[in-house]
Amino acid sequence: MGMPKTLAQWLDYIERQHPKTIDMGLDRVRAVAARLRLKKPAKKVITVAGTNGKGSTVAFIEAIARAAAWKTGAYTSPHLLAYNERVRIDGADANDDDLVAAFEAIEAARGDTQLTYFEYGTLAALWLFERSGLDLAILEVGLGGRLDATNLIDPDVAVITTVDLDHQDWLGEDREVIGFEKAGIARAWKPLVLGDDDPPASVLRHAYAIGASAIRAGCDFFFDTPSGHGNRFNPTDAVPPGAGRWTWREIGCALELPLPRLAAPVQLRNAATAIAAIRALGKKLPAGAIAEGVASAHVAGRLQHFDRAGVEVVVDVGHNPQAARELAAWLAKAPTSGRTTAVFAALGDKDVRGVVAALAGRIDAWHLAGLAERGPRGLDVEGFAQRLEGTAAAGGQRHAGVKEALDAALAAAAPGDRILVFGSFHTVAGVLRELQVPA
Repeated sequence: MGMPKTLAQWLDYIERQHPKTIDMGLDRVRAVAARLRLKKPAKKVITVAGTNGKGSTVAFIEAIARAAAWKTGAYTSPHLLAYNERVRIDGADANDDDLVAAFEAIEAARGDTQLTYFEYGTLAALWLFERSGLDLAILEVGLGGRLDATNLIDPDVAVITTVDLDHQDWLGEDREVIGFEKAGIARAWKPLVLGDDDPPASVLRHAYAIGASAIRAGCDFFFDTPSGHGNRFNPTDAVPPGAGRWTWREIGCALELPLPRLAAPVQLRNAATAIAAIRALGKKLPAGAIAEGVASAHVAGRLQHFDRAGVEVVVDVGHNPQAARELAAWLAKAPTSGRTTAVFAALGDKDVRGVVAALAGRIDAWHLAGLAERGPRGLDVEGFAQRLEGTAAAGGQRHAGVKEALDAALAAAAPGDRILVFGSFHTVAGVLRELQVPA
């Protein structure tokens, strides 16, 4: 077989170029970047790490910057329906031809250096950004931070949204160790924005050691909800979309803003963190840009709603206990008149028992699905159900795939019921195309 020509052929090719899906470290990607002569991808760079909320925070930053008429690039992962989603320039997904050109350049430069799928993708995004004359590039960390391929670039502002337990096999078994890995994106004498009210001590120690300026939620910037909870905002203090406004403030500045289009309670925290990050760049923002960006930011698969004959279907990519707690908080504050059914599928390296424990009190029935086709991390439904023995989900109906589980849940639902589809990006991707076709 000759060299790949189409984007689909390239994606198949790069998936087979490294024996491991994940192989953390910067040596390989740095060597190839040097051969590509990659420079800074934009005039300013913000890098976003965190256990949850990275994609939404990137979306808020991007939307605010675009409302300010800045030319922006955003690199995110994973994608839901098409690889092109991972690279956005001026709000538009990269086209196939541009991605193919980037992969061709990387292949010509890499020599015998093996790159992972994610490393290829990161270099492709940086290569495209550098050629686009960007005012701002926003890079979402894939895994951890310190050894992630995105950490090849020195950001002007680093952001850590949250630190909680996920990917423990790679990042460590507690928040302190995981926090140190995420803090690796910080740079000396540059701002480090922290979305947690109580970040791990390891993050603050690292910031102090390198002279990074920590800008902390609840200390340096605050957000007041319409219900008056102030900087002590809790994810359970949800406000229905459109119910009012909220205030972002720091010393000497207060902004009254519309509520985010993104509906989850935690999105106020993500929006507040994004505002702190973009203000930390020190660039002047036109009046109204922050309000416009907060109101318009949207990310697929984050409490995305569909209606099927009076049944509300909500899809969310949440896949760890912290995200599940946020889902439970939203369910508590947005009750439905009928029953709530879960369609749940997750990868084999996730704390699925912790996820179920967080949501059990809000779910009336469970439909479990397999993700066996998702490589070594995937589980068939029997293996998945075995991991859930002893939990509230253990007796749920079992289905080979997510589509079959959703179809069964819809068949059993009545108008006024709600179906929550969650557990993985793969879970959401498995039903999103079908749901986006009008019923």
